Amino acid sequence: MRAVVFEKFKTFPVLKEVDQPVPGPGEVLLKVAGAGACHSDVGVFHEFESDPTGLLTPPFILGHETSGWVEDVGPGVVGFDKGTAYLVYGPIGCGHCPACARGQDPYCWHADQVGYLGLGLGRNGGMAEYLTVPARNLIPLGDADPIVAAPLADAGLTPYHAIKRVLPHLAQGGSSALVVGLGGLGLVAVQMLKVLTGALVIGTDQKPEAMAEAEELGAVCVPGGDDQVAAIRDLTGGRGVDAVFDMVGVDATLALSGAAVAQGGSVTVIGISGGTYPWNFYGIPYEVNFSSTYWGTVDDLHEVVAMYRAGHLSPEIERYSLDDALVAYERLRDGKLSRRAVVVPHG
Repeated sequence: MRAVVFEKFKTFPVLKEVDQPVPGPGEVLLKVAGAGACHSDVGVFHEFESDPTGLLTPPFILGHETSGWVEDVGPGVVGFDKGTAYLVYGPIGCGHCPACARGQDPYCWHADQVGYLGLGLGRNGGMAEYLTVPARNLIPLGDADPIVAAPLADAGLTPYHAIKRVLPHLAQGGSSALVVGLGGLGLVAVQMLKVLTGALVIGTDQKPEAMAEAEELGAVCVPGGDDQVAAIRDLTGGRGVDAVFDMVGVDATLALSGAAVAQGGSVTVIGISGGTYPWNFYGIPYEVNFSSTYWGTVDDLHEVVAMYRAGHLSPEIERYSLDDALVAYERLRDGKLSRRAVVVPHG
């Protein structure tokens, strides 16, 4: 079969022929419906000088946002009918530590023993014609479109987990939330905040077209500039924002988040761009919860799929054939994508 393979750090991936995988015990073979191209992939092949985790040893097939149809099952697997559509939960932990028992595979206590972070992140992923997945990691999609659903495996799961953690900050009347960065994750976050809370949702981005899309989804958008923080605070009566979600994570967005948050509010850093924040006691309002988060739990993804199947989420995607998968990654690397690129191997 054909697959997009990451072979070496600081080297663009290649589209090549590889062996079709065979499902092992407890695994399901999927015929890939859609595979989302995520900026984390660009970090792996373009930005990282070497493996920052010890768990991303090349070569492996990229793709950690995947949906597909059951093609075959391995020994011991029952209850999966051929042709049924599923969304794939990408993280894979040891399966027996307390974190994994809670469905928190990204926070596995024994990741070093597993040897990889997840599908498409150390273990072969879904940017291919076929993929093997542990049966536990499959969430049924019913009759919902699996191609459109593919980005929800990360671009849906990650913001949902972050939002769910801080919902108490948004439970009171007159609350507000700020989404910094209105790319694939940010636009889904806007939709989720509108569904899950009654908060005023504020968005900001460098791209006017991204802010226009967020406004269509119900956000009030503030452009960058010298008066950006003042404009955000004006929308909240001068108090600041109850919950900030930084989808970028560079120095400038961290500084914005710290300047815009309200006393007693929360800042959640989701973007993995490696920015730093020069904290000091008087530099941020009192009792702000400043934290990071990574991916989400398997039960979170079940809830995201329930929202999708109910029509509450509509990921904006661009479809690419497998032949054009490298074009999608080039456009993603160069900042030329305004929607989530989804590779459709069997289109």
